Amino acid sequence: MKVGLIGAGYWGKNLLRNFYELGVLEIVCETNEEIIKERKKDYPELKFTSDINEILKDEEINAVVIATPAVTHYEIAKLCLKSKKDVFVEKPLALKVEEGEELVKISENEKRILFVGHILQYHPAVIKLKELIDKGELGKINYIYSNRLNIGKLRSEENILWSFAPHDISVILMLVNDFPEEISAVGKAYLQQNIYDVTLTSFNFKNGVSGHIFVSWLHPIKEQKLVVVGSKKMAVFDETNEKKLLLYPHRIEWQKQIPVAIKAEPEIVEIEKIEPLKNECLNFIECVKTRKIPKTDGYEALRVLKFLKIAEDSIKSNGIFINAKKSDYYAHPTAVIDEGAEIGKGTKIWHFSHIMKSAKIGENCIIGQNVYIDKKAVVGNRVKIQNNVSVYDNVILEDEVFCGPSCVFTNVINPRSHIERKSEYKTTLVKRRATIGANATIVCGHTIGEGAFIGAGAVVTKDIPDYALAVGNPARIVGYMCECGIKLEFKDNKATCKACGLKYVMKYGKVIKVN
Repeated sequence: MKVGLIGAGYWGKNLLRNFYELGVLEIVCETNEEIIKERKKDYPELKFTSDINEILKDEEINAVVIATPAVTHYEIAKLCLKSKKDVFVEKPLALKVEEGEELVKISENEKRILFVGHILQYHPAVIKLKELIDKGELGKINYIYSNRLNIGKLRSEENILWSFAPHDISVILMLVNDFPEEISAVGKAYLQQNIYDVTLTSFNFKNGVSGHIFVSWLHPIKEQKLVVVGSKKMAVFDETNEKKLLLYPHRIEWQKQIPVAIKAEPEIVEIEKIEPLKNECLNFIECVKTRKIPKTDGYEALRVLKFLKIAEDSIKSNGIFINAKKSDYYAHPTAVIDEGAEIGKGTKIWHFSHIMKSAKIGENCIIGQNVYIDKKAVVGNRVKIQNNVSVYDNVILEDEVFCGPSCVFTNVINPRSHIERKSEYKTTLVKRRATIGANATIVCGHTIGEGAFIGAGAVVTKDIPDYALAVGNPARIVGYMCECGIKLEFKDNKATCKACGLKYVMKYGKVIKVN
């Protein structure tokens, strides 16, 4: 593995040190000659350049780390991904949600790792805190807040919200494992017009957890603190304190109908002794080598960008709470919709269904109970999928397809649990207005023709032509169906539907709709 670093300044120097110590850094690109001079003193054996193309065109460089100003992240990451490089980009991924979405799509199309530098998710104290929350050590989580305050580096490209808050947003979304239902924010610009120096963001989750994030670069002292208030214990993660993670087992007692706080001494939580940035860099290297999806991948970064965008919209609207989960489709509260799923207007998703990230579902579809739609599945417009159906990767359902209850799709011909065959997935295409009956099985790699009708319990092991009626195991053609679902009767290779009047002809063994 050979890494190229773009940007060796304010934060880039720390990434330079870590990737150098890990033995994978090959070349550093920096446009500031003074910075290059300084870095060469400490790393005389490294190659330095001011031309990004030296990295982009070098086929031996298979991963790039981007530590340039946030305003440049989108363009540079885009160039690197299209040059077939895996990418580590510092936060934020971009300064516009649309740009972040484009980068995620490019990374998927190019089959590249997109890793975003939300460093706190790799901090041993945060990892331990998440473990304690998941084990119920803190009880029910009631409130989470963070302060990220300093008198430090002031920026003109992005405001304090986009500069400081991504770290805390990323961690809080990870700890709660959800996205807020509503977000409100207020902010003030004191030094530069329209560049907020101080913001306070409040948010509420569906499970009752609330919180706020206070960020400022006009603060007399440095403070980087995250507080989690639970029903059993309270946790304090303090980045500036030697004791990074403390648990406070305070409790509340009711005395004569008055709540009284019973304070307790803090418990010091032991954490792994590793530099968070080193841990982050090691995780990136592992993802590049194993093709493992990063926990701070493009989709995780998109959640942060969307949070930031809603908060900024709230600031511009005088701090009103904005519905953060507003969408043009309906999802039952028990449904799980992963970030990045594309769902069309008017679609309804019912109880206990799971839509994976990057799955594509069209408009006005009905997705029944306990339906699973995989990340590379494509569902057209006005499709109906009944209960207990799994639409796996490489299954394409065109417009107005009907999938009966518990029908089955596959995507591998010869599956084995101990052999991974993701590279052998075969595409199954169900053309428009086809019907698949209850409990039917569609063996992968075949096409169900337009308007075809697969009977209940049938097992399809070959292509089914347009308008064919196929039943049995293996499925065999026993007739032909009109688009409206009525069986056709052919005479002299012609048929007229008795119900709707549509006309069909049979030519060379194929049924063709005439009108």
